[in-house]
Amino acid sequence: MGPLDPEMQAILDRRNALNLPGFSSGSPADARRAFAEGQAALPKGRGAAVSAMRDAVIDGPNGPIGVRHYIAGERAHGRILYLHGGGWVFGTLDGFDPVCRQLAHESGAEVVSVDYRLAPEHPFPQPLDDAWAALEACAGDGPIAVMGDSAGGNLAAALALRARDRGGPRIDLQVLLYPVLSPDFGRASYERFGKGDYLISTADMQWFWDHHVPHASRGHPEAAPLAAADLGGLPDTIIVLAGCDPLHDEGLAYADALAAAGVPVTLHDRPGMAHGFFTLVDLLSTANADVARVGRAIAERFGG
Repeated sequence: MGPLDPEMQAILDRRNALNLPGFSSGSPADARRAFAEGQAALPKGRGAAVSAMRDAVIDGPNGPIGVRHYIAGERAHGRILYLHGGGWVFGTLDGFDPVCRQLAHESGAEVVSVDYRLAPEHPFPQPLDDAWAALEACAGDGPIAVMGDSAGGNLAAALALRARDRGGPRIDLQVLLYPVLSPDFGRASYERFGKGDYLISTADMQWFWDHHVPHASRGHPEAAPLAAADLGGLPDTIIVLAGCDPLHDEGLAYADALAAAGVPVTLHDRPGMAHGFFTLVDLLSTANADVARVGRAIAERFGG
């Protein structure tokens, strides 16, 4: 094991005690069951109270898409389009409810969480197309940030690229939480942290990519944003990384590439944290601190 923060280690130990199978060890249905069992073992009632929460449906390119709106105060300043993680294969609105509540509270923005369709039933680019439909539905009414964790960070980064290339909608900020950016599994962080002791393994990530993106499409920047030939003209960016994460080095490479292209980048690189830490609000002090930090940055940007 690596230099994990004691709180992070304790959370992983509790999860390991559930004896859940590795995500890549079975079918997508098995992975979804493991995610649900892991969520069920967590304490209820996490995340800040909000003044308004409602579920809605928007029209997508291939049918209806569920979204959940959160407002914490009397009125919201801007919107955060939130795209959850789960390797494009699992993840639910309920599973990411606590972090969305906390984000609404800390940022003063309306958070819109997107229940995009999942692979392998809906492979690339269908989850991105759903996220794009949600962006189009949310845009045009004040400032907007696209934000996501892990596979959701991949979708958020791809939205920013697509919006730039299509001439809108305008995105004011992208917030990428330990995003999936490249199908290169040979980076040093994969070598060090990909053996299965840090929530996700190299085998899991290969399995996620295999279910979501055919090999022929993996060079497309909307599938692998780090492959984009030009990163100029993208919105200001906040990147949050976990120090003990197989995905750490691709996130760092993206931060460097964005900065080299002239994009303002704020990097929060958290030593001792494992993949997924940001969403563990009310379980992990670093999670609450980082949600507050990111929320303040969004509030300042949006004038909240």
